[in-house]
Amino acid sequence: MADISKDIIPAKKRRTEASTDLCDEVLQLEQDLCCNLDSLKFSTPVTHVYNPLKYAKETHEDYVRKFCKVGQKVLFLGMNPGPFGMAQNGVPFGDTKHVKEWLQIVGQVNKPEKEHPKRPIHGLDCQ
Repeated sequence: MADISKDIIPAKKRRTEASTDLCDEVLQLEQDLCCNLDSLKFSTPVTHVYNPLKYAKETHEDYVRKFCKVGQKVLFLGMNPGPFGMAQNGVPFGDTKHVKEWLQIVGQVNKPEKEHPKRPIHGLDCQ
């Protein structure tokens, strides 16, 4: 049977729908992985574990929805190991200035459940 959607639905709308589906799939996979990570338990000397996909969910989702698109050649996923970047704003490798000004990411960044006093989360206000 022929796919008549090509004739009925404009190509731009089909791409937008496909990108939305892809974003939803990526975000669901991430959510599933977060649930699995929640079951990990650490012993001394580990006292604090940050999960920016939880406390910076809004900014991370804005990043995925803006840049995870059908036909996109590259999407950075991961987390830089330092106290700045994704730990602050939920965007992989995301220096806050570039996240706000260049990528134009918006959203609320909350505090982690247990915040280390030497590694405070400032979100999009991080200097």
